[in-house]
Amino acid sequence: MIGFVMVGTNNLDKAINFYDKLLNTIDLQRVVTNARYAGYALREKPDDVEFYVTNPANKEKASFGNGTQISFLVNSKDLVNKFYNTGIKLGGADEGAPGIRSGDYYCYFRDLDKNKICAFAKINN
Repeated sequence: MIGFVMVGTNNLDKAINFYDKLLNTIDLQRVVTNARYAGYALREKPDDVEFYVTNPANKEKASFGNGTQISFLVNSKDLVNKFYNTGIKLGGADEGAPGIRSGDYYCYFRDLDKNKICAFAKINN
């Protein structure tokens, strides 16, 4: 099973500002910060970091992975919409507005470093 996911950034301060606001929409909060990375966990499980944004350990420029996507499962279409609208408002680039795809409700955008981010909600059939 996946322990956590991590995306790279070329400007940690801007990325922290972006992800603090974005992840707050789905009840994740920043629980660790240092000069190299920030980690986020569910409010009720602050010791279980699920998502990191980081400067690359090799000191090279961060880049997005072609075909790589980070997806967050949320509880409702409203949360998908809020997540998407917040991401776009914070400077993210649209990759697919909220809507039904493959029977569930998805949205897609790129963060400030062009990492592809998704939120989706299962729809009861």
